[in-house]
Amino acid sequence: MSKISRRKFISTAGATAASAMILHGCTTSTQTTQTPASPEATPASPTGTPGPVAAGDAPEVTTAKLGFIALTDSAPLIIAKEKGMFAKYGMPDVEVTKQASWGTTRDNLVLGSAGGGIDGAHILTPMPYLISNGTVTGGTKLPMYILARLNVNGQGIQLSNEYRDLQIGLDSTPLKAAFEAKKATNPEIKCAMTFPGGTHDMWIRYWLAAGGINPDVDVSTIVVPPAQMVANVKVGAMESFCVGEPWPLQTINQDVGYNALTTGELWKNHPEKAFGMRADWVDQNPKAAKALLMAVLEAQQWCDADENKEEMCQIVSGREWFKVPVEDIIDRSKGIYEMGLRTIPEAEGRELMQKYWRDNASYPFKSHDLWFLTENIRWGYLPPDTDTKALVDAVNREDLWQEAAKAIGQEAAIPASTSRGIETFFDGVKFDPENPTEYLSALAIKKI
Repeated sequence: MSKISRRKFISTAGATAASAMILHGCTTSTQTTQTPASPEATPASPTGTPGPVAAGDAPEVTTAKLGFIALTDSAPLIIAKEKGMFAKYGMPDVEVTKQASWGTTRDNLVLGSAGGGIDGAHILTPMPYLISNGTVTGGTKLPMYILARLNVNGQGIQLSNEYRDLQIGLDSTPLKAAFEAKKATNPEIKCAMTFPGGTHDMWIRYWLAAGGINPDVDVSTIVVPPAQMVANVKVGAMESFCVGEPWPLQTINQDVGYNALTTGELWKNHPEKAFGMRADWVDQNPKAAKALLMAVLEAQQWCDADENKEEMCQIVSGREWFKVPVEDIIDRSKGIYEMGLRTIPEAEGRELMQKYWRDNASYPFKSHDLWFLTENIRWGYLPPDTDTKALVDAVNREDLWQEAAKAIGQEAAIPASTSRGIETFFDGVKFDPENPTEYLSALAIKKI
């Protein structure tokens, strides 16, 4: 297969498992990265918690296989490995393995480590629900747990330079006429995301629909793995795409397009990736699961400290992790947003940047999971009669997060409620988790 053909992507249509298996989505190959933790690498906890694990709390196993995609919001898993935090809590043999796509992540979770796959992953927040419900696994249900949110904010929606003169930002309305005009010579307008029903799919669909563009009628919403996004827009294979950092900044650095928005502008402090694990692994190894979670929470605090940003970016940029220039990661990690056609003021950028711990970024609010399920119903990935509350209660393990937070001296970080309350989006639409049906009914463009 030529290099050009490898860059081409396959369109997706609907929520079937077949439509999800694209561009490496069916492969189960992984790249394993094992960085031995030396005593010198093991840090003191940010909270001053002693490193040794009490004998009664010793994990049932010392290893787990965790997947990650080359996105900056996977940093807590990488740092927990590199800085010896997994080892500190009795899990020195944890493997953190690179996945080619979200489809690969799904396939390897289905296999489990016993079958050559993985036990858990840095994952798009809706995916554990879609896997648990059998939506993206051909109807086979694999129970999953969400143990923590890994971050808020930090994704981007980009446009190719073909639309540079339109200077599109939060308002996508001008694209409707531009797309219609292009259809005279090119009937398929492609807008890319990373996985059907995932976070990037939800962001680009919401943004397009807010501007009167139906993502199921007016454009082709297609799937491209994150690391292949910039290459595809470079060869003119698509008009727009939504993906996490570092790829939005790389779009600017390679001058192949511009950033319409960073997703914190769409919904301030929106939930994004999660730390998800197979439910059977957690149920069989509750102490090991707690140890993993303690390490991840500590790593999130480390990643969120301003004094660690430079080192974090140097680490994750490495060949064994992202294999990208540190210049494609560092600015957005510090809240510096040069968008190609505009610059976000520094103070605003600090609020919009990816956060791992501050502003309750790590807490897996059930109200946020409910929004994702409601949006998946909106676009036909889940049936309208889905018992969303029961599904959230089955998958979201905020109780385990609370136990781990207490164990590392972060009891004060536990929110008073499992709901963050009413959320307001950039277009003034509000989501009340107490009444998701009202929210859904008020949306003008939807599939149901």
